Amino acid sequence: MIKTLGELKASGYKSRSVKEELRENLIKQLKGKEEGFEGVLGYDETVIPELQTAILSRHNILLLGLRGQAKTRIARLMVNLLDEYIPYVAGSEIFDDPLHPISWYAKSEIEAKGDDTPIAWLHRSERYTEKLATPDVTVADLVGDVDPIKAATLKLTYNDERVIHFGLIPRAHRGIFVINELPDLQARIQVALFNMLQEKDIQIRGFKLRLPLDIQFVFTANPEDYTNRGSIVTPLKDRIESQILTHYPKTIDVSRAITFQEAKLSPQQKSFIEVDGLLKNLIEQVAFEARKSEFIDQKSGVSARLTISAYENLVSTAERRMLLSNEEQTFVRIADLAGIVPAITGKIELVYEGELEGPIHVANKLISSAIKTLFIQYFPDPEKLKKTKAKNPYQDIVDWFTAGNKLDINEALSAEEYAAILNHVPGLRSVVKEFHKKLSDNQTLLLMEFVLHGLAEYSQLSKNILSGGFAFSDMFGSLFNSSFEQDDEDELDDEDFR
Repeated sequence: MIKTLGELKASGYKSRSVKEELRENLIKQLKGKEEGFEGVLGYDETVIPELQTAILSRHNILLLGLRGQAKTRIARLMVNLLDEYIPYVAGSEIFDDPLHPISWYAKSEIEAKGDDTPIAWLHRSERYTEKLATPDVTVADLVGDVDPIKAATLKLTYNDERVIHFGLIPRAHRGIFVINELPDLQARIQVALFNMLQEKDIQIRGFKLRLPLDIQFVFTANPEDYTNRGSIVTPLKDRIESQILTHYPKTIDVSRAITFQEAKLSPQQKSFIEVDGLLKNLIEQVAFEARKSEFIDQKSGVSARLTISAYENLVSTAERRMLLSNEEQTFVRIADLAGIVPAITGKIELVYEGELEGPIHVANKLISSAIKTLFIQYFPDPEKLKKTKAKNPYQDIVDWFTAGNKLDINEALSAEEYAAILNHVPGLRSVVKEFHKKLSDNQTLLLMEFVLHGLAEYSQLSKNILSGGFAFSDMFGSLFNSSFEQDDEDELDDEDFR
Protein backbone atom coordinates (compact mmCIF):
# COMPACT_ATOMS: atom_id res chain seq x y z
CA MET A 1 0.00 0.00 0.00
CA ILE A 2 1.38 3.39 -1.01
CA LYS A 3 2.01 5.57 2.05
CA THR A 4 3.88 8.65 0.83
CA LEU A 5 3.57 11.21 -1.94
CA GLY A 6 6.85 10.05 -3.46
CA GLU A 7 5.62 6.47 -3.72
CA LEU A 8 2.38 7.71 -5.29
CA LYS A 9 4.26 9.65 -7.98
CA ALA A 10 6.51 6.66 -8.66
CA SER A 11 3.50 4.41 -9.16
CA GLY A 12 2.38 6.50 -12.12
CA TYR A 13 -0.91 7.50 -10.47
CA LYS A 14 -2.88 10.10 -12.41
CA SER A 15 -5.54 12.32 -10.93
CA ARG A 16 -9.06 12.41 -12.38
CA SER A 17 -12.01 14.60 -11.54
CA VAL A 18 -14.92 12.77 -9.93
CA LYS A 19 -17.02 13.28 -13.07
CA GLU A 20 -14.27 11.83 -15.25
CA GLU A 21 -13.99 8.93 -12.83
CA LEU A 22 -17.73 8.23 -13.05
CA ARG A 23 -17.65 8.56 -16.83
CA GLU A 24 -14.71 6.21 -17.39
CA ASN A 25 -16.02 3.57 -15.01
CA LEU A 26 -19.43 3.74 -16.68
CA ILE A 27 -17.79 3.26 -20.09
CA LYS A 28 -16.11 0.09 -18.78
CA GLN A 29 -19.44 -1.10 -17.36
CA LEU A 30 -21.30 -0.53 -20.62
CA LYS A 31 -18.60 -2.16 -22.74
CA GLY A 32 -18.53 -5.16 -20.42
CA LYS A 33 -22.35 -5.46 -20.58
CA GLU A 34 -22.37 -5.30 -16.78
CA GLU A 35 -25.59 -4.54 -14.96
CA GLY A 36 -25.59 -1.19 -13.18
CA PHE A 37 -28.02 0.32 -10.70
CA GLU A 38 -29.03 -3.05 -9.27
CA GLY A 39 -32.39 -3.09 -7.51
CA VAL A 40 -33.84 -0.18 -9.51
CA LEU A 41 -36.66 -1.81 -11.45
CA GLY A 42 -38.83 -0.52 -14.29
CA TYR A 43 -36.37 2.14 -15.50
CA ASP A 44 -34.35 0.10 -18.00
CA GLU A 45 -35.76 1.91 -21.02
CA THR A 46 -36.42 5.33 -19.49
CA VAL A 47 -34.56 6.71 -16.49
CA ILE A 48 -31.38 4.59 -16.54
CA PRO A 49 -30.40 5.42 -20.18
CA GLU A 50 -30.96 9.13 -19.48
CA LEU A 51 -28.91 8.90 -16.28
CA GLN A 52 -26.06 7.15 -18.09
CA THR A 53 -26.13 9.84 -20.78
CA ALA A 54 -25.89 12.54 -18.11
CA ILE A 55 -22.90 10.80 -16.49
CA LEU A 56 -21.16 10.42 -19.86
CA SER A 57 -21.75 14.15 -20.40
CA ARG A 58 -20.23 14.93 -16.94
CA HIS A 59 -23.40 16.73 -15.89
CA ASN A 60 -24.82 17.66 -12.52
CA ILE A 61 -28.19 15.93 -12.26
CA LEU A 62 -31.71 16.74 -11.05
CA LEU A 63 -33.99 13.74 -10.48
CA LEU A 64 -37.54 15.06 -10.69
CA GLY A 65 -40.47 12.86 -9.68
CA LEU A 66 -43.17 12.05 -7.16
CA ARG A 67 -42.48 10.35 -3.85
CA GLY A 68 -41.52 6.71 -3.81
CA GLN A 69 -39.91 6.68 -7.26
CA ALA A 70 -36.42 5.53 -6.15
CA LYS A 71 -34.75 8.94 -6.65
CA THR A 72 -32.54 8.67 -3.57
CA ARG A 73 -31.73 5.02 -4.25
CA ILE A 74 -30.49 5.92 -7.73
CA ALA A 75 -28.24 8.63 -6.29
CA ARG A 76 -26.79 6.24 -3.71
CA LEU A 77 -26.08 3.60 -6.35
CA MET A 78 -23.94 6.07 -8.31
CA VAL A 79 -21.26 5.42 -5.67
CA ASN A 80 -20.64 2.03 -7.34
CA LEU A 81 -19.24 3.87 -10.37
CA LEU A 82 -16.45 5.43 -8.29
CA ASP A 83 -12.99 3.88 -7.92
CA GLU A 84 -12.81 1.56 -4.92
CA TYR A 85 -10.08 3.64 -3.26
CA ILE A 86 -8.48 7.03 -3.94
CA PRO A 87 -5.43 8.60 -2.25
CA TYR A 88 -5.58 11.82 -0.25
CA VAL A 89 -3.26 13.88 1.92
CA ALA A 90 -3.45 12.27 5.36
CA GLY A 91 -5.16 14.55 7.88
CA SER A 92 -6.93 16.71 5.29
CA GLU A 93 -10.51 17.36 6.30
CA ILE A 94 -11.58 17.81 2.67
CA PHE A 95 -9.59 14.81 1.35
CA ASP A 96 -7.20 16.80 -0.84
CA ASP A 97 -5.83 15.15 -3.96
CA PRO A 98 -2.07 14.77 -3.25
CA LEU A 99 -1.26 15.86 -6.80
CA HIS A 100 -3.68 18.82 -6.79
CA PRO A 101 -4.10 20.12 -3.22
CA ILE A 102 -6.53 23.00 -2.68
CA SER A 103 -6.66 23.53 1.11
CA TRP A 104 -4.18 25.46 3.23
CA TYR A 105 -3.46 22.34 5.27
CA ALA A 106 -2.59 20.09 2.31
CA LYS A 107 -0.49 22.74 0.57
CA SER A 108 1.51 23.46 3.71
CA GLU A 109 2.03 19.73 4.39
CA ILE A 110 3.38 19.11 0.89
CA GLU A 111 5.54 22.24 1.02
CA ALA A 112 7.05 21.18 4.34
CA LYS A 113 7.47 17.43 3.75
CA GLY A 114 7.67 17.08 -0.02
CA ASP A 115 7.70 13.48 -1.22
CA ASP A 116 7.54 12.28 2.41
CA THR A 117 4.02 13.70 2.80
CA PRO A 118 1.85 10.92 4.31
CA ILE A 119 -0.85 9.52 2.04
CA ALA A 120 -4.10 7.86 3.21
CA TRP A 121 -6.74 6.03 1.18
CA LEU A 122 -10.47 6.74 1.00
CA HIS A 123 -13.05 4.05 0.17
CA ARG A 124 -15.83 4.93 -2.26
CA SER A 125 -18.50 4.32 0.42
CA GLU A 126 -17.08 7.34 2.28
CA ARG A 127 -17.33 9.57 -0.77
CA TYR A 128 -21.10 9.99 -0.61
CA THR A 129 -22.76 12.84 1.29
CA GLU A 130 -26.51 13.34 1.52
CA LYS A 131 -28.50 16.22 2.97
CA LEU A 132 -32.28 16.57 3.25
CA ALA A 133 -33.23 20.14 2.38
CA THR A 134 -35.36 21.78 5.05
CA PRO A 135 -36.22 25.45 5.60
CA ASP A 136 -33.85 25.63 8.59
CA VAL A 137 -30.72 24.61 6.64
CA THR A 138 -28.15 27.42 6.74
CA VAL A 139 -25.19 28.47 4.64
CA ALA A 140 -23.00 27.43 7.58
CA ASP A 141 -24.38 23.87 7.35
CA LEU A 142 -23.60 23.53 3.66
CA VAL A 143 -20.64 25.83 3.08
CA GLY A 144 -19.04 26.58 6.44
CA ASP A 145 -18.50 29.26 9.07
CA VAL A 146 -15.80 30.97 11.12
CA ASP A 147 -14.86 28.88 14.16
CA PRO A 148 -13.95 31.23 17.07
CA ILE A 149 -12.79 28.29 19.23
CA LYS A 150 -10.31 27.23 16.56
CA ALA A 151 -9.12 30.84 16.24
CA ALA A 152 -8.57 31.11 20.00
CA THR A 153 -6.90 27.71 20.33
CA LEU A 154 -4.49 28.28 17.44
CA LYS A 155 -4.09 31.99 18.31
CA LEU A 156 -5.12 33.06 14.83
CA THR A 157 -6.78 36.25 13.60
CA TYR A 158 -10.06 36.14 11.73
CA ASN A 159 -8.17 37.05 8.57
CA ASP A 160 -6.53 33.63 8.54
CA GLU A 161 -8.08 30.97 6.32
CA ARG A 162 -7.43 28.36 9.00
CA VAL A 163 -10.22 29.70 11.27
CA ILE A 164 -12.84 28.46 8.80
CA HIS A 165 -14.85 25.36 9.71
CA PHE A 166 -15.92 23.76 6.43
CA GLY A 167 -19.52 22.68 5.87
CA LEU A 168 -20.89 19.57 4.17
CA ILE A 169 -20.16 20.59 0.59
CA PRO A 170 -16.41 21.27 0.93
CA ARG A 171 -16.14 18.06 2.94
CA ALA A 172 -17.73 16.24 -0.02
CA HIS A 173 -14.75 17.27 -2.21
CA ARG A 174 -13.91 14.47 -4.69
CA GLY A 175 -17.21 12.74 -4.04
CA ILE A 176 -20.96 12.74 -4.70
CA PHE A 177 -23.11 15.29 -2.90
CA VAL A 178 -26.89 14.81 -2.86
CA ILE A 179 -29.52 17.31 -1.77
CA ASN A 180 -32.96 15.76 -1.40
CA GLU A 181 -36.13 17.85 -1.85
CA LEU A 182 -34.22 20.82 -3.30
CA PRO A 183 -37.23 23.21 -3.54
CA ASP A 184 -37.49 23.18 0.27
CA LEU A 185 -34.14 24.97 0.46
CA GLN A 186 -34.42 28.72 1.00
CA ALA A 187 -33.70 30.86 -2.07
CA ARG A 188 -30.66 32.52 -0.48
CA ILE A 189 -29.13 29.09 0.21
CA GLN A 190 -29.77 28.05 -3.38
CA VAL A 191 -27.92 31.17 -4.54
CA ALA A 192 -24.90 30.07 -2.52
CA LEU A 193 -25.09 26.72 -4.31
CA PHE A 194 -25.01 28.04 -7.85
CA ASN A 195 -21.88 30.07 -7.07
CA MET A 196 -20.17 26.82 -6.14
CA LEU A 197 -21.52 24.96 -9.16
CA GLN A 198 -19.97 27.35 -11.66
CA GLU A 199 -17.68 29.99 -10.18
CA LYS A 200 -16.18 27.72 -7.48
CA ASP A 201 -16.46 30.59 -5.00
CA ILE A 202 -17.10 30.00 -1.32
CA GLN A 203 -18.08 33.10 0.63
CA ILE A 204 -18.00 32.80 4.42
CA ARG A 205 -18.40 35.90 6.60
CA GLY A 206 -16.20 38.16 4.52
CA PHE A 207 -13.85 35.45 3.26
CA LYS A 208 -13.90 34.86 -0.47
CA LEU A 209 -12.11 31.62 -1.18
CA ARG A 210 -11.41 30.26 -4.62
CA LEU A 211 -11.67 26.54 -3.91
CA PRO A 212 -11.94 24.50 -7.11
CA LEU A 213 -14.10 21.86 -5.45
CA ASP A 214 -14.47 18.61 -7.37
CA ILE A 215 -18.00 17.38 -6.72
CA GLN A 216 -20.70 15.46 -8.57
CA PHE A 217 -23.94 17.16 -7.53
CA VAL A 218 -27.20 15.21 -7.59
CA PHE A 219 -30.45 16.92 -6.61
CA THR A 220 -33.90 15.40 -6.11
CA ALA A 221 -37.22 17.23 -6.19
CA ASN A 222 -40.94 16.54 -6.18
CA PRO A 223 -43.00 18.47 -8.78
CA GLU A 224 -45.62 19.09 -6.07
CA ASP A 225 -43.11 21.20 -4.13
CA TYR A 226 -42.88 23.77 -6.91
CA THR A 227 -46.27 25.13 -5.89
CA ASN A 228 -46.83 23.88 -2.35
CA ARG A 229 -43.60 24.58 -0.52
CA GLY A 230 -41.07 26.33 -2.70
CA SER A 231 -39.25 26.30 -6.01
CA ILE A 232 -35.83 25.99 -7.55
CA VAL A 233 -34.42 29.44 -8.30
CA THR A 234 -33.86 29.94 -12.01
CA PRO A 235 -30.07 30.57 -11.93
CA LEU A 236 -29.53 27.33 -10.00
CA LYS A 237 -31.78 25.30 -12.27
CA ASP A 238 -29.90 26.71 -15.25
CA ARG A 239 -26.64 25.36 -13.84
CA ILE A 240 -27.99 21.82 -13.38
CA GLU A 241 -27.28 20.42 -16.81
CA SER A 242 -29.53 17.31 -16.87
CA GLN A 243 -33.06 17.01 -15.49
CA ILE A 244 -34.34 13.43 -15.47
CA LEU A 245 -38.01 12.59 -14.91
CA THR A 246 -38.79 9.48 -12.85
CA HIS A 247 -42.11 7.61 -12.88
CA TYR A 248 -44.13 4.87 -11.19
CA PRO A 249 -44.11 1.25 -12.44
CA LYS A 250 -45.98 0.95 -15.73
CA THR A 251 -47.06 -2.70 -15.35
CA ILE A 252 -48.31 -4.99 -12.60
CA ASP A 253 -45.34 -7.31 -13.13
CA VAL A 254 -42.77 -4.57 -12.50
CA SER A 255 -44.73 -3.31 -9.51
CA ARG A 256 -44.84 -6.85 -8.08
CA ALA A 257 -41.10 -7.27 -8.52
CA ILE A 258 -40.46 -4.04 -6.61
CA THR A 259 -42.81 -5.07 -3.79
CA PHE A 260 -41.22 -8.51 -3.31
CA GLN A 261 -37.75 -7.02 -3.45
CA GLU A 262 -38.49 -4.47 -0.74
CA ALA A 263 -41.03 -6.24 1.51
CA LYS A 264 -39.52 -7.46 4.77
CA LEU A 265 -40.98 -10.84 5.71
CA SER A 266 -39.67 -13.13 8.43
CA PRO A 267 -38.44 -16.63 7.55
CA GLN A 268 -41.50 -18.04 9.35
CA GLN A 269 -43.86 -15.94 7.23
CA LYS A 270 -42.16 -17.08 4.04
CA SER A 271 -42.25 -20.75 5.08
CA PHE A 272 -45.72 -21.16 6.59
CA ILE A 273 -47.92 -18.62 4.79
CA GLU A 274 -48.91 -19.20 1.17
CA VAL A 275 -49.68 -16.15 -0.95
CA ASP A 276 -51.28 -16.86 -4.32
CA GLY A 277 -50.47 -14.77 -7.38
CA LEU A 278 -54.03 -13.44 -7.37
CA LEU A 279 -53.49 -11.73 -4.02
CA LYS A 280 -50.14 -10.38 -5.15
CA ASN A 281 -51.77 -8.85 -8.22
CA LEU A 282 -54.63 -7.43 -6.17
CA ILE A 283 -52.18 -5.60 -3.92
CA GLU A 284 -50.51 -4.00 -6.93
CA GLN A 285 -53.84 -3.21 -8.58
CA VAL A 286 -54.87 -1.26 -5.47
CA ALA A 287 -51.97 1.14 -6.14
CA PHE A 288 -52.88 1.43 -9.83
CA GLU A 289 -56.48 2.24 -8.86
CA ALA A 290 -55.24 4.82 -6.35
CA ARG A 291 -53.17 6.56 -9.03
CA LYS A 292 -56.30 7.33 -11.02
CA SER A 293 -58.79 7.82 -8.17
CA GLU A 294 -60.74 11.07 -8.06
CA PHE A 295 -60.55 11.02 -4.26
CA ILE A 296 -56.73 11.09 -4.11
CA ASP A 297 -54.42 14.02 -4.78
CA GLN A 298 -52.54 12.88 -7.88
CA LYS A 299 -50.04 15.74 -7.59
CA SER A 300 -48.86 14.21 -4.34
CA GLY A 301 -48.61 10.76 -5.89
CA VAL A 302 -49.08 7.24 -4.54
CA SER A 303 -45.76 5.89 -3.38
CA ALA A 304 -44.49 2.40 -4.17
CA ARG A 305 -44.24 2.09 -0.39
CA LEU A 306 -48.03 1.62 -0.35
CA THR A 307 -47.83 -1.81 -1.96
CA ILE A 308 -44.81 -2.80 0.14
CA SER A 309 -46.57 -1.95 3.41
CA ALA A 310 -49.84 -3.46 2.19
CA TYR A 311 -48.17 -6.75 1.26
CA GLU A 312 -46.47 -6.95 4.66
CA ASN A 313 -49.81 -6.27 6.38
CA LEU A 314 -51.59 -8.84 4.21
CA VAL A 315 -49.18 -11.60 5.20
CA SER A 316 -49.24 -10.52 8.86
CA THR A 317 -53.05 -10.62 8.89
CA ALA A 318 -52.96 -14.24 7.76
CA GLU A 319 -50.19 -14.97 10.27
CA ARG A 320 -52.25 -13.56 13.13
CA ARG A 321 -55.17 -15.83 12.22
CA MET A 322 -52.83 -18.82 12.02
CA LEU A 323 -51.47 -18.10 15.50
CA LEU A 324 -54.91 -17.58 17.05
CA SER A 325 -56.23 -20.79 15.46
CA ASN A 326 -53.15 -22.78 16.55
CA GLU A 327 -52.56 -23.83 12.95
CA GLU A 328 -49.11 -24.70 11.64
CA GLN A 329 -49.61 -23.07 8.24
CA THR A 330 -52.18 -21.08 6.30
CA PHE A 331 -52.83 -19.26 3.05
CA VAL A 332 -53.89 -15.69 2.46
CA ARG A 333 -57.58 -15.11 1.67
CA ILE A 334 -59.48 -12.30 -0.01
CA ALA A 335 -60.99 -11.41 3.39
CA ASP A 336 -57.47 -10.70 4.63
CA LEU A 337 -57.47 -7.60 2.43
CA ALA A 338 -59.29 -5.95 5.32
CA GLY A 339 -55.91 -5.92 7.04
CA ILE A 340 -54.25 -3.69 4.42
CA VAL A 341 -56.52 -0.70 5.04
CA PRO A 342 -54.10 0.91 7.57
CA ALA A 343 -51.29 0.61 5.02
CA ILE A 344 -53.40 2.41 2.42
CA THR A 345 -54.72 5.23 4.59
CA GLY A 346 -51.21 6.15 5.70
CA LYS A 347 -49.89 6.45 2.14
CA ILE A 348 -52.50 8.58 0.36
CA GLU A 349 -53.26 12.30 0.34
CA LEU A 350 -56.96 12.97 -0.14
CA VAL A 351 -58.57 15.83 -2.03
CA TYR A 352 -61.65 17.56 -0.61
CA GLU A 353 -64.07 14.94 -1.98
CA GLY A 354 -61.90 12.20 -0.49
CA GLU A 355 -61.90 13.88 2.90
CA LEU A 356 -65.70 13.92 2.79
CA GLU A 357 -65.72 10.18 2.05
CA GLY A 358 -63.15 9.46 4.77
CA PRO A 359 -59.79 7.67 4.38
CA ILE A 360 -61.09 4.24 5.43
CA HIS A 361 -63.99 4.41 2.99
CA VAL A 362 -61.64 5.49 0.19
CA ALA A 363 -59.29 2.60 1.02
CA ASN A 364 -62.15 0.10 0.81
CA LYS A 365 -63.25 1.62 -2.50
CA LEU A 366 -59.74 1.08 -3.88
CA ILE A 367 -59.81 -2.58 -2.81
CA SER A 368 -63.22 -3.01 -4.42
CA SER A 369 -62.04 -1.39 -7.65
CA ALA A 370 -59.00 -3.66 -7.75
CA ILE A 371 -61.19 -6.75 -7.35
CA LYS A 372 -63.56 -5.57 -10.08
CA THR A 373 -60.67 -4.88 -12.48
CA LEU A 374 -59.03 -8.27 -12.01
CA PHE A 375 -62.20 -10.37 -11.79
CA ILE A 376 -62.83 -10.42 -15.53
CA GLN A 377 -59.26 -11.66 -16.10
CA TYR A 378 -60.20 -14.86 -14.25
CA PHE A 379 -63.94 -15.29 -14.94
CA PRO A 380 -66.57 -14.19 -17.51
CA ASP A 381 -67.80 -10.62 -17.26
CA PRO A 382 -71.22 -10.69 -15.46
CA GLU A 383 -72.31 -7.52 -17.26
CA LYS A 384 -71.66 -8.98 -20.71
CA LEU A 385 -73.52 -12.17 -19.78
CA LYS A 386 -76.67 -10.10 -19.22
CA LYS A 387 -76.56 -8.92 -22.81
CA THR A 388 -76.29 -12.42 -24.30
CA LYS A 389 -78.48 -15.49 -24.24
CA ALA A 390 -75.62 -17.69 -23.14
CA LYS A 391 -75.99 -19.74 -19.98
CA ASN A 392 -75.10 -17.76 -16.88
CA PRO A 393 -72.52 -19.80 -14.89
CA TYR A 394 -73.27 -17.71 -11.79
CA GLN A 395 -77.04 -18.35 -11.76
CA ASP A 396 -77.06 -21.04 -9.04
CA ILE A 397 -74.98 -18.85 -6.77
CA VAL A 398 -77.20 -15.80 -7.24
CA ASP A 399 -80.38 -17.89 -6.81
CA TRP A 400 -79.11 -19.24 -3.48
CA PHE A 401 -78.70 -15.74 -2.12
CA THR A 402 -82.02 -14.65 -3.66
CA ALA A 403 -83.67 -17.36 -1.58
CA GLY A 404 -82.70 -15.39 1.52
CA ASN A 405 -79.39 -17.03 2.40
CA LYS A 406 -76.50 -14.97 3.77
CA LEU A 407 -72.78 -15.60 4.16
CA ASP A 408 -70.24 -14.00 6.47
CA ILE A 409 -66.51 -14.40 5.84
CA ASN A 410 -64.06 -12.87 8.27
CA GLU A 411 -60.32 -13.11 8.81
CA ALA A 412 -60.73 -15.11 12.05
CA LEU A 413 -62.26 -18.24 10.49
CA SER A 414 -60.22 -21.42 10.88
CA ALA A 415 -59.27 -23.37 7.75
CA GLU A 416 -62.09 -25.88 8.31
CA GLU A 417 -64.70 -23.19 8.93
CA TYR A 418 -63.57 -21.23 5.87
CA ALA A 419 -63.85 -24.28 3.60
CA ALA A 420 -67.21 -25.36 5.06
CA ILE A 421 -68.78 -21.93 4.53
CA LEU A 422 -67.67 -21.65 0.90
CA ASN A 423 -68.63 -25.23 0.03
CA HIS A 424 -72.11 -24.58 1.40
CA VAL A 425 -72.92 -22.24 -1.52
CA PRO A 426 -74.38 -24.25 -4.46
CA GLY A 427 -72.57 -23.82 -7.76
CA LEU A 428 -69.63 -21.92 -6.30
CA ARG A 429 -67.05 -24.70 -6.57
CA SER A 430 -68.32 -25.81 -9.99
CA VAL A 431 -67.84 -22.30 -11.43
CA VAL A 432 -64.23 -22.26 -10.31
CA LYS A 433 -63.58 -25.77 -11.66
CA GLU A 434 -65.23 -24.90 -14.98
CA PHE A 435 -62.79 -22.09 -15.72
CA HIS A 436 -59.73 -23.22 -13.72
CA LYS A 437 -59.32 -26.97 -13.74
CA LYS A 438 -55.79 -27.47 -12.40
CA LEU A 439 -55.82 -25.87 -8.97
CA SER A 440 -54.73 -26.89 -5.49
CA ASP A 441 -57.37 -27.07 -2.75
CA ASN A 442 -56.21 -23.73 -1.33
CA GLN A 443 -56.35 -22.04 -4.71
CA THR A 444 -59.83 -23.42 -5.36
CA LEU A 445 -61.14 -22.04 -2.05
CA LEU A 446 -59.45 -18.70 -2.73
CA LEU A 447 -61.11 -18.37 -6.15
CA MET A 448 -64.46 -19.42 -4.69
CA GLU A 449 -64.25 -16.48 -2.33
CA PHE A 450 -63.03 -14.29 -5.18
CA VAL A 451 -66.16 -15.16 -7.19
CA LEU A 452 -68.37 -13.85 -4.36
CA HIS A 453 -66.42 -10.59 -4.22
CA GLY A 454 -66.46 -10.25 -8.00
CA LEU A 455 -70.23 -10.78 -8.22
CA ALA A 456 -70.71 -8.17 -5.50
CA GLU A 457 -68.59 -5.64 -7.41
CA TYR A 458 -70.70 -6.27 -10.52
CA SER A 459 -73.93 -5.75 -8.52
CA GLN A 460 -75.02 -9.39 -8.60
CA LEU A 461 -74.75 -9.70 -4.81
CA SER A 462 -74.74 -7.34 -1.87
CA LYS A 463 -71.50 -7.00 0.11
CA ASN A 464 -71.20 -5.24 3.44
CA ILE A 465 -67.95 -4.61 5.30
CA LEU A 466 -67.77 -6.19 8.73
CA SER A 467 -65.13 -5.81 11.40
CA GLY A 468 -62.30 -7.85 9.89
CA GLY A 469 -64.35 -9.34 7.07
CA PHE A 470 -67.31 -9.20 4.68
CA ALA A 471 -71.02 -10.18 4.63
CA PHE A 472 -72.71 -11.33 1.41
CA SER A 473 -76.46 -11.40 0.73
CA ASP A 474 -79.03 -10.95 -2.04
CA MET A 475 -78.65 -7.63 -3.84
CA PHE A 476 -82.32 -6.79 -4.32
CA GLY A 477 -83.50 -8.36 -1.08
CA SER A 478 -80.95 -6.29 0.78
CA LEU A 479 -82.22 -3.10 -0.83
CA PHE A 480 -85.85 -4.08 -0.16
CA ASN A 481 -85.21 -4.95 3.48
CA SER A 482 -83.33 -1.72 3.99
CA SER A 483 -86.25 0.22 2.52
CA PHE A 484 -88.77 -1.79 4.55
CA GLU A 485 -86.93 -1.19 7.80
CA GLN A 486 -86.82 2.51 7.04
CA ASP A 487 -90.60 2.51 6.41
CA ASP A 488 -91.15 0.78 9.78
CA GLU A 489 -89.09 3.42 11.50
CA ASP A 490 -91.07 6.14 9.78
CA GLU A 491 -94.36 4.52 10.90
CA LEU A 492 -93.10 4.32 14.47
CA ASP A 493 -92.20 7.93 14.34
CA ASP A 494 -95.68 8.77 13.04
CA GLU A 495 -97.30 6.75 15.85
CA ASP A 496 -95.20 8.43 18.45
CA PHE A 497 -96.13 11.77 16.98
CA ARG A 498 -99.86 10.97 17.19
